[in-house]
Parts: sequence; C-alpha cells; structure tokens
Amino acid sequence: MTRSAAQGDATPGQGVGARLLRKEDDRFLRGRGRFVGDLKLPGMREVAFARSPVAHGRILEIRIPPDLRGTVFTAKDLVGVKPIRAVSGLPGFRPSEQPALATDKVRYVGEPIAMCTGRSRAEAEDAAARIEVDFAEEPAVSDMLLGRRPDAPRLHADWPDNVYLESLVVGGESFTGLDAAVKITREFRTSRQCMSPMEGKGVLAHWDTRREQLIVETSTQMPHIIRNGFCDFLGLEQRQVRVAAPDVGGGFGHKGVLSPEELCVAWGARALGQPLRWIEDRREQLTANANCREHHYIVTAYADARGKLLALEAEASVDAGAYSAFPFTGGIEAAQIASILPGPYDFPRYRCRTWSVASNKPPILPYRGVARTGVCFAMELMLDAIAREVGREPYEIRLENLVRPEQMPFDNITNKHFDSGDYPECLRRLVAAIDIPAVRERQRLGEPDGRLIGLGLSIYNEQAAHGMSVYGAWGIPILPGYEQATARILPDGGLEIRAGIQSHGQGLETTLAQVANEILGIDPARVSVIHGDTETSPYSPGTYASRSMVMAGGAGATAGRQLVPRLATIGASLLQADPSQVRFEGGHVRSASGSVSIEAIARTWYLQPHELPADVDRGGLEVTAGYRAERDSGTFSYGAHAALVAVEPRTGEIELLRYVVVEDGGVLVNPMIVDGQIYGGVAQGIGTALYEEMRFDAAGQPLASTLADYLLPGSVEVPDVQILHMETPSPYTEFGVKGIGEGGAIGPPAAIANAVNDALRSFGVEVTSLPVTPRRVVEAIAARSSGAPQPTLSTGFERA
Repeated sequence: MTRSAAQGDATPGQGVGARLLRKEDDRFLRGRGRFVGDLKLPGMREVAFARSPVAHGRILEIRIPPDLRGTVFTAKDLVGVKPIRAVSGLPGFRPSEQPALATDKVRYVGEPIAMCTGRSRAEAEDAAARIEVDFAEEPAVSDMLLGRRPDAPRLHADWPDNVYLESLVVGGESFTGLDAAVKITREFRTSRQCMSPMEGKGVLAHWDTRREQLIVETSTQMPHIIRNGFCDFLGLEQRQVRVAAPDVGGGFGHKGVLSPEELCVAWGARALGQPLRWIEDRREQLTANANCREHHYIVTAYADARGKLLALEAEASVDAGAYSAFPFTGGIEAAQIASILPGPYDFPRYRCRTWSVASNKPPILPYRGVARTGVCFAMELMLDAIAREVGREPYEIRLENLVRPEQMPFDNITNKHFDSGDYPECLRRLVAAIDIPAVRERQRLGEPDGRLIGLGLSIYNEQAAHGMSVYGAWGIPILPGYEQATARILPDGGLEIRAGIQSHGQGLETTLAQVANEILGIDPARVSVIHGDTETSPYSPGTYASRSMVMAGGAGATAGRQLVPRLATIGASLLQADPSQVRFEGGHVRSASGSVSIEAIARTWYLQPHELPADVDRGGLEVTAGYRAERDSGTFSYGAHAALVAVEPRTGEIELLRYVVVEDGGVLVNPMIVDGQIYGGVAQGIGTALYEEMRFDAAGQPLASTLADYLLPGSVEVPDVQILHMETPSPYTEFGVKGIGEGGAIGPPAAIANAVNDALRSFGVEVTSLPVTPRRVVEAIAARSSGAPQPTLSTGFERA
C-alpha cells in the first residue's frame, strides 16, 4: 500500500503521523540550550593544539620554552596512550596507527603535535604559537590518483603501497558477447569537502576521584562507541569512563568519530587532576578535522537503442586521508561505492573496482549520505548522457530502468534488498510537478537576458538503519544488535524514555515522545526523552546512517507495549474487573463498568502498594526492551529531485530558479520534521553542487582555511523547495518507518549538474566535476572543440 500526504496536511492526534511542533525548540530559541561551550567546572583549563604546518615530514626536534613546562605536553608525555586504530574485517584491509600527538612523523597539515593548556583559550593559543618544531620534509601525496602509483611516496612505511583497501564487486551475467547499441564512458570527480555543523567539536573532561572515573562531556553522536574508544586507547575499564553528550549543535558524521584531540583532553584531565576543555575553532574544523567526500570515477555504461541499461562497469578511488578514522575506518566509503553504485536501477551485468587511498590530508570522515551523493552524481549523469545519445527525455530513460513496484521486495545486482516502494510513481510525480513541457517551451523561446535555461533530474535510494547482517560483514567497531530503550512511568503518570541514541538536530525528543503517545496515549508534553549518556541510557551504537527513528523508535514502542499488560493488571484490580475483560486505550484501562487512568495506576504502584493485586508484575512500571527490525538489512527510502537553473554562458554564473523533491520515507512519524530534514539536506546538497571545495596544493597545503575561502550556501543561495511526500510502509519495521535523515543531501549535486549540462547542451559540453563553479563552466565551454580523448578503464578487468 502507498499512502500519500499533501504538504501542509495535519494528522489528528499527537502520535505517529502528527505534525507536532518540536519540543526541544523552545529551549534553543530562548538561548537555553546547553552545549560544551556552555559548560564550566572549577579549576578548568582551556586547551589549544600546536599543529603541523607541513603535510609530510619527520619530526627532528620539538622545543618548548622553559616557562611552559608543565602546561605543554607532547607524545612522550602521553605514557600509556595507545594510537587510534580503526580496523575492518574486509579482506585485504590495512589499518593505520594514528597517534594522539604526532610522534616521529607528521602526515597532514594540522596534525596535532603538542597539547597546550592555559587559563583561557587565548593563553593556550599563545603557548601553542611559541612551540618550535624542526622538520625534515618529505614529498607529499596530494592527489589520490598519483598516490596509487608504484613510485608514490609512502605514508606508512610498512605498507607496500598507499591503499587501505581494494574492493571488487561483480554481479549478474557475463560480459562475454555483450552487444550494445550504446557505449558511453565518462570520468567524474567530486571535490573534498568539510562538513560544517554550527557547533564544532568540543570536549570537557575531568577525573572524579571519589568514583575513580573519567567523565567526558563531548559533542558526539555516539557516546557508547566513543567510550569504547577511550577505554581501548587509554587502557581503562568500562566502569572507569562515562561519556555524556549535552546538546549537540549538528553532527553530519563529524561528531561520529573519536578524534585525537578528545583522547588528549581525556588523558590530560586524569594526569593533571584538573578539568580540561577544548573547543574546536573554525580553522581547525576546516583544515584538520572535518574533511570528507573526495571521489574519482571512470564509468562505462552499455545500453540498447532505447536506453535500457545492459551493463555497467566502473572504477572508483576515494581519498581517505592519512589515517583510518575510528570507528568507521578509511575503507568504508570506497567499499560502499562498489555495492551501491547501481542505485535504484535494474540491469543484468555489473562490475566495479574501488580503492581507498591514503594521502597527506586529514582523515576522511563519514558525511551525511556516505558515498551515496557521489554515486548518485556519477550514475545520474550517466543516465542523462545515455538520454542525449538515444534522443529521449532523461526521465524516460529512468522509467525504462527503474525497479518496478511489482518487483518489491527486490534484491538488486549487488544483493541490496529493497524493502518496498514505487520508484516510477515517485519520478512521475516529480515530472508532473516540474512541468517539463513548459520548461522545454521556455527553452525554445529563449531568455530575454541571454541566459540559458536547464532542467535536471536525479533519483536515488538510501539504505538506512543497517543491522548486524550488514555491519557484521564489514567487521568494523560498530555492531548494531538489539537497540534498547527503557520506558519508565513516573509516580504522577508521566513517562521517561531512555535511549542510547543521541539527537543532534533531528527532533528525536519529539518523535520518540510521539511514539510513546501512539502506544500509551500519554501526552508528548509529559514525556521526557533522556539520551546520550553512557551512565543513564542503554547501550547503543548511536546516531548515524539514518537509524535512530527506525531502531530507537522501534525499541521505545516495544518497551511501551510491554508495559500495557502490567498496566492492565493493576487497572483491572482497581476496577474490580476480570483482567480478560479490560482493554487499554488512550492512556486508560477500560472495562464495561468504567475506566482508570495511567495516573491512578502509577499512584497505586508507587504510593498505594497495599492496593496492588497479588498477581502484579513485580517488574513494576519500568521496562527495558530490545528491538531489531524483522529483517535487519536496512530500510530503503528514496526520492527524486528536479532543479531548474539559469546559466550565464559568458561568466558561468548559475542561478537556481526552482527546486522540487518527491520523497518516500515510509510512514512519517512527524512529516513537519521530515520536511525540515529535507530542507536542510537540500541546502547541504546545493553546497556540494555549487560551492564547497577544500582544495590542496601539490605540497599538501589546504587552500581554504576560513569561511571566506570555503563557501557555504546561505538563505540567498537556497531557493524555496517544494516537497511532495509518498508513504510506502516498510514491511519489516515498527509502524512501517524508514530512515530518511540523509536523503535530502544525496540528490541535489546530480540534479543541478544535469540541469547545467542541459542548459549547455547547445555547446556540446558536459561539466563532470563538483562543485559546478563558474570557472568550470567557462572552461568547459572554452574547451568544447579541444577534441580531448575520453578516459579508458584501467581496472584490468578481463572479459569472461
């Protein structure tokens, strides 16, 4: 079944489907949020780091002024601190060892060399500026393709090359005898970006001498996994470490890794016996700590004369930086490319080889829509190229190749299990909303100002809420089992939900309360969601991969349902009714003779236990329940995006005129929050498409260290976005929900680049690199007659 909801419609009630205002917004809008930067402890000292100014070199000497002794620390001081290791069980993976502070060698600009403490951040920064380091510089690997060459400088001396992981995925029929009317090869490149949450990373640590416990308050998406890292690398037992996340001002993956700075601050707090705090500044975030997404593709597509895909072969490289980041590893992004490049399309032959390449750049971190944005860009530009070759509308080519609803559930060519959906209908609704005939007529008439109009489409799917069947095969330090939640009814009939996930902007305090309302009928205003603290919440791998609503929502619903028979037993006793003759609904236990509220039942359990029946459940009104989806290979949400642009061919300037999204995230717990997720994701996707680029020179020096150099889209650059919803329930999850947090960011680069190429089709050129900047547009037009040869595959595939 497919449910459709027009934007603006409201679902009655306050449970699943209601457009409930976000509970957490009241404190944020009134300045009452509590972030790491708001935390202070007596005797607290601030931390700054002396960082490497060179990308690759041996450390010959570190000189610390005598008056700074005792306030500045280098690697030799960090006795007992192990290097950060993020390993994978994928065959052939090579782990790296990232020291908390550089030891004998530096491998990227910005690598921490010394931790400096002071009474203020300014004092700590002044100390860092006085640290002198002598280097013996070595050649840097600044380009992943050059880094793959046999003669490239080695980042890690014990490796035979600079590759963390090489992957190969082959699926479907043999390529032998393949006869295709159309064969197209394209080369694509996506630039390195920097994820830029409003709040950078921050950590405050102190050692509790009474409890013999390290208490770390840090801006993180995954407190329990980060605690595992602290224990592993500091040599502490789990009981000795508590990790708590206060309010988190955005994450996007940046807050999902254990950074060397966090490790240093935690060590220092224990060693010095003083609270230490580090707040990441924007220069650190841009140049050293939040790099992501740098892909290179060569793709060949084979199709028949109508544009039906017959085969796809590709090679892809990912610049993974100098170290494998904990816990996701340096190999996960490229490995994912090989398995998700086919997207939502059904075709019979496939092979893809990928490389995760080490370079003298900061470690690559997982960013919203890990790998999906890049593969969507490559795949969707290939579909448009096929459409031009066969002379059909791009949407017609997609309809020719999309998985059909009658095939669901569908196992694609890389064994991804699509749970449900109607992809062609999603695309048809997009086509109707953007009104392609009107756009083509406008193009035919031309613009009075000489600009060129272009229309671009993209469609993608997003595997979310992966379970053990997926992560177990990857062998990384995140193994989701049964997600747990605790539901506790309080003496006044209110409710606490304790969950191990961590909200960093998704509205989980609201949506988990809506789930509680759906099951127990308790007003969401009377539901407190307690999360993000290893001491007070059940173990969880945390918030990533659009998993929280599927997993924590499912666990919360399961815990609520397990409370119902306990409530019914007590309620039946109060009503003097047979327990088999009562029902629970709307927050009351009801019988033919009357009803009794949760408040009265809670009062009886806590305050009037002498009135409890003899057969009452002695577990009381508190339940911890575990949840795993019926099939835990993940849900597949999907969406289609359309962009209408105007391009000035003389200057290359691009204006977004209109943007439309049709998405299907299963049953929407709160459609208004989903809209917010999509709006934000589209804004980030526009940044990927048109503005954001962290460039490096040949020596490995970052060329954008401030927001004057690294451009982020603002309100002027983001047009009004029209969102249309479809709701196809997942057959495997509670309420039929799917993960949807990343989808908005996946589609824009492909849709916008296709729109620009549509505008430029009269020039016979295509822009195939991100971001699509004015410079790249002008250069493509200028080179339209250069006759440069197309790239060829170098994977070494043999016809078989």
